[in-house]
Amino acid sequence: MIWVQGETSDVRVNQNGHCYLEFIEKDKSGRNIIAKARAMIWANTFHLLRAYFESTTNQSFASGLKVMVQVSIEFHEIYGLSLTIYDIDPAYTLGDQALNRARILKQLEEEGVLTLNKELELSPLPNRIAIISSPTAAGYEDFCNQLEANTYQFAFYTKLFSAIMQGERAEDSIISALERIYEYQDCFDAVVIIRGGGATSELSCFDSYLLATNCAQFPLPIITGIGHERDETVLDIVAHTRAKTPTAVAEFLIGCLSNTSNEIIDIQAQIISSAREKMQNETEKLKSLENDFSFWGKSWYKDQSNILSSLKITLKKEIQSYLKDNENIFKTLEYSINKEIGQIIKNEHSNLNSYVNILKKASSKNQIDTDTIAQLNDSLKKIVLRKLDNKKEKIEFYTKYIELISPQHILRKGYTLTLSQGKVIKSATELSEGDILTTRFVDGEIDSVIKND
Repeated sequence: MIWVQGETSDVRVNQNGHCYLEFIEKDKSGRNIIAKARAMIWANTFHLLRAYFESTTNQSFASGLKVMVQVSIEFHEIYGLSLTIYDIDPAYTLGDQALNRARILKQLEEEGVLTLNKELELSPLPNRIAIISSPTAAGYEDFCNQLEANTYQFAFYTKLFSAIMQGERAEDSIISALERIYEYQDCFDAVVIIRGGGATSELSCFDSYLLATNCAQFPLPIITGIGHERDETVLDIVAHTRAKTPTAVAEFLIGCLSNTSNEIIDIQAQIISSAREKMQNETEKLKSLENDFSFWGKSWYKDQSNILSSLKITLKKEIQSYLKDNENIFKTLEYSINKEIGQIIKNEHSNLNSYVNILKKASSKNQIDTDTIAQLNDSLKKIVLRKLDNKKEKIEFYTKYIELISPQHILRKGYTLTLSQGKVIKSATELSEGDILTTRFVDGEIDSVIKND
């Protein structure tokens, strides 16, 4: 008998307990079979070897395992060459699985994708979940029940993308589910890959390089819960987060929402506290401003009163100076008008005497008739009227000017005239305590008495 290495394929047990299988060998790519041989294990031997192998490796004796077995080579005329198995070395299988897992992880690391999914940022409110699972799996039901019964009453929105979760077809089925989710990635916060318990051998699909590289580069965080605490698959290593079971995945998601909720409550409390402190500070500032205003307001009012008093005195001086200047203008205008009128009268009197002398001379010499006298008279009258009209216009102009600069016109603009004993007051120094003042407005007068505060 000799020891041989190979990969199990097409393992099946008949009704008598005999196990029939094939040993195959693949090329370096792991895709093409380059050698194959038939083998069998008799029922009494298979019963002992299976119990020993499964208790040691924690997985079923099934297809797809790398094993080292002790065999005898037999040849049959009809059935040809075959192998009969008498013993098995579980340590070789365990070592081969570990080596295979290490080889896949090293390849993913060299390609720079091993930690890509872990580097994605999980939403602080991951409540839109895409689920990859078998719809009939107990783990799927446990996961959904845990989300729905959360004590915080958080709302979760889930969508199942059905897949085969064990066996040779599991790898392609899970990858296909990922591709369907990718088309709607904006609708989800995370992807959950879950399955219930089962034999360790059923986890071999999660040590697939193709599945691992698809998950590592997926644009959404992937959370795994495949039901085996002691077994960490390649998929668990490349996923964003690994939980022990489907129920633990649900608890993790609920915890994320709970943490965010607590942070929001803390922020809310901080905002309320900050707002109250701000309001208290502003209230104190307001009170301080009110006190300052009460003190400075009185001072300001007193200052303004002094300013108003000073302005009043200045205004009186300006008005008195204006009236004094206009008084000189009045006198000048009066003199000019009188002079003009006197000159007019003098000129007209001279003209009249000239006409009279002409008339007298003509009359004495009998050189003028009655019509001539009438014409001279009309001419004289027109000249006089024209002269009078011209002077009348000048008089009206001066009258209007005098009216505009008259004290009465100034009073109509809102100014006042202050007098004491009928005399216009031009300076505050002219007054003493007890003096009676008369303030003249455009529409009347009032009297006041000077008092010193």
